[in-house]
Amino acid sequence: MRHAIFIPLLGVVVGLAAHFAYFRLNEPAATDSLDGQLAWMKTELQLTDLQYARIKELHQASSPRLRAMAVQVAQLQAEFAEFEKIRRTSDRVDFLEFARFVETRRLISRECIDSTRQLVQAAAGIMTEPQRRRYIQLVAAAEPHAESLLN
Repeated sequence: MRHAIFIPLLGVVVGLAAHFAYFRLNEPAATDSLDGQLAWMKTELQLTDLQYARIKELHQASSPRLRAMAVQVAQLQAEFAEFEKIRRTSDRVDFLEFARFVETRRLISRECIDSTRQLVQAAAGIMTEPQRRRYIQLVAAAEPHAESLLN
């Protein structure tokens, strides 16, 4: 009788241990940092060490500029929220100020698109044709307007 309970219990314990060990060993890299995202790219696109190093250099070189633009975008979003707040509470709009805001937002948006296009094209230029096709598929899935990044 003891064996009838012991053997299934041992099977469950060994099965759980194997399950957790397998998934711990095959856990994907964290993608919340640049290094994590680049490690994911290396694995997903099967990049060589040389390709990985060159793509990492590209991303590190463009990172300060992209971060600065992200700050500008956040500032513009806060500014727009303030415009909306004033419009809703006082029903007044400074059209000259709003026109300046729209023009600034358009210029920053264009700059973001251009910087992203340059980075995508430079990274794609380092890859082999099959890697490049997969990369473009991934970029297109993440950004519906990715076709504009490639022209």
